[in-house]
Amino acid sequence: MLRRVRLIACSLAAALCLAAGHAQAAVWALKVAVLENAPPMAYRDADGRLTGFSVEVARALCDEMQAQCSFQTTVLEQLVDQLVAGEFDIAAVSLLDTPERRSRILFSQPYFRSISLWIGKPGVLPGEHGLRIAVLKGSAQESYARKQGWETVGVRTSGELAEPLIAGSAQAAIVPMNTSLNLQKNKDFQRLGLHSAVLKAPELVGNAAFGINPRRPELRRMVDAALERIKRNGVYERINTQFLPFRVL
Repeated sequence: MLRRVRLIACSLAAALCLAAGHAQAAVWALKVAVLENAPPMAYRDADGRLTGFSVEVARALCDEMQAQCSFQTTVLEQLVDQLVAGEFDIAAVSLLDTPERRSRILFSQPYFRSISLWIGKPGVLPGEHGLRIAVLKGSAQESYARKQGWETVGVRTSGELAEPLIAGSAQAAIVPMNTSLNLQKNKDFQRLGLHSAVLKAPELVGNAAFGINPRRPELRRMVDAALERIKRNGVYERINTQFLPFRVL
């Protein structure tokens, strides 16, 4: 009888351990959305490995949380819908915290401060009517341009923003300042002799954060805590220095 009790107790303990293991795996296996052609924030290096400021910050957060993160690429115009549908747990993308987005998804604490630039041909000014503006589809910059009544020339990735300007299908572009760093490396873009200016519209200046699956409020707390730790231990500063020529937070 005693032996049977011991066997039952061992079986129950093993079952509980197995269940706990499954629960932990479910919590710590995270799907992370990243962009693919958005240097210096997210791109593939010469070996095809995903890297960039946002990607490496996300990797550091996963390490801090001791989470097994799988990184999957997407495009900005689909991202919010994918988070709402539960396809991703975290969007490691520099999302401006807009009322429209906040009504649908959760936001981490900010991981950098974002501003937007107007980049246009000489004499083409933001106050004009009838302009054709290059923007990233699904971006806050696209929303702003449409509210101004401008015709938008949308591209799917930040790395393509120079193309409408080079081709002459757009007279100006509205881009995050970090994106402009990569545009300046394009020799065809340089030859255009474009002028740039900071756009001070409130919806284009503000905190950029990671998006969080709205069904995972506990994950937001974990991400925020991990972000605080990498700021304190110097990891964030190292990543900032590696990918950007200025401090962003």
